[in-house]
Amino acid sequence: MSAVAFDRVLAPLDRSEESLEAAEYAVAVAEQYGADVHALYLLEESVVRSLESGELEGDTVADDTEDLMETVDRLAADHDVSISHSMALGFVTTQLTHHPGSVILDTAEAVDADFLVVPREPISGNPDEVLGKAAEYVLQYASQPVLSV
Repeated sequence: MSAVAFDRVLAPLDRSEESLEAAEYAVAVAEQYGADVHALYLLEESVVRSLESGELEGDTVADDTEDLMETVDRLAADHDVSISHSMALGFVTTQLTHHPGSVILDTAEAVDADFLVVPREPISGNPDEVLGKAAEYVLQYASQPVLSV
């Protein structure tokens, strides 16, 4: 009987507290198994629409993303876990099949993640927090083990 092994843990993030808590779990799993973490920052629908309409500048989004990733980088560094990042649109207004759940699973395949940590739907019910909406989809369709926290 062989031991379970994971090389890369995917941690999708939005601006919610729940996603940061899920990132803490992802780092703990990675530390336990000697894996690295890939943090995926998903832009929510309101941000995508604001970018498309010109109401929001790309530099503002980049600054917000950088702040979030620095927080996750510090968390990983505190546990001596290697981390990489990417950013993706959680929604594309012209393509119905492009939604947070599909983006998470596509990214998991692209970065060769073999474990996923996703937050459950946020208690706040804030519509800008996209990951809770994706958790059920990811749990149903992921080929990798998934921890929903």
